Amino acid sequence: MHVVPFGDDALLVEVADLAAVRRLDDALRRARETADPSVWSAVVDQVPAATTVLLRTTPRADVATLAAEVRRVWRSARTAEPVGEAERGDVVELPVHYDGEDLAEVAALTGLTVDAVVERHAAATYTVAFGGFMPGFAYLVGLDPALRVPRRATPRERVPAGAVAIADEFAAVYPAATPGGWRLLGRCDVPLFDVARTPPALLTPGSRVRFVPEPETEPASTHGPAAAPA
Repeated sequence: MHVVPFGDDALLVEVADLAAVRRLDDALRRARETADPSVWSAVVDQVPAATTVLLRTTPRADVATLAAEVRRVWRSARTAEPVGEAERGDVVELPVHYDGEDLAEVAALTGLTVDAVVERHAAATYTVAFGGFMPGFAYLVGLDPALRVPRRATPRERVPAGAVAIADEFAAVYPAATPGGWRLLGRCDVPLFDVARTPPALLTPGSRVRFVPEPETEPASTHGPAAAPA
């Protein structure tokens, strides 16, 4: 782990991988809630990413002391049991119409039926690992390994707002229309980003998420194996 100043009012903590980020991010949040407020009250925002956690601080904060505390928290977090998913609070349920353009192709790539793709995607409980790409876009971990497929070779020029998608180890919902290369499984009509809401993003790091099939897209026994794309 490396802890380095990031401008005048932030620390950047660099770790090896996303698993380490999740462990550190959780440990830092607990420290901010329970540890010495004379140190942690200086932290005004905490932003995880793929291999880093950014801690924004108040002006003229004692970043040297804070950096030492971050290292101490990390030493403890590396050996502690991770917090169980059931301890992380309520689950955000997102209704999904499973009618995505790539549903049949994902079935073909994975060797599953379309129904099985829907069932496996909806069965998982996801956790927001970090946000990025655009306001309200949350990278969700917890995808069934059987559904891990690569991004499209050629991104679409326009992915509609609310598109429910997967790529590699992640699942996500596009908050707004944008170009994108993820595989589209369906659509969700819940607004994910609203500047009039506090916080504006519905899904924030640590949030748990489940996708709930809308009744008309519940898996049906009449679905057979998907045909391979031409």
